[in-house]
Amino acid sequence: MTVQSPFIWHELVTPDQKKSGTFFSQLFGWTRKEVDAGKFGIYTLFQKDGQDVAGMMNPTPETPVNESFWHSYIAVENVDACAKQAPSLGGSVVVPPHDVPDVGRVCIVADPTGAVAHLMQPIKQ
Repeated sequence: MTVQSPFIWHELVTPDQKKSGTFFSQLFGWTRKEVDAGKFGIYTLFQKDGQDVAGMMNPTPETPVNESFWHSYIAVENVDACAKQAPSLGGSVVVPPHDVPDVGRVCIVADPTGAVAHLMQPIKQ
């Protein structure tokens, strides 16, 4: 039996989407599709052969650093339950659960050492 990885989406946070986007597109042979992310500005989808493979966004006020970095989303059954449980395990909720249209429900938690995890409850297809 094949076990699917719980890491379901990879995202680049960068203050310079043009420069980073050009680099990774050329390095991996990806194309870019820009979409309006409302108050967050432009969200870029990296695509390979017409399929979404990763995303790219500008830093937000919740971003802990103002440097470029990649992070991954971990699939969970219930984002709200994970956010509720995190503090009782010694962690914290960095960004509370919220809906991302056409994607699912997401939140960001940190473990007791400060390691950050992005959680996603994808929309059931």
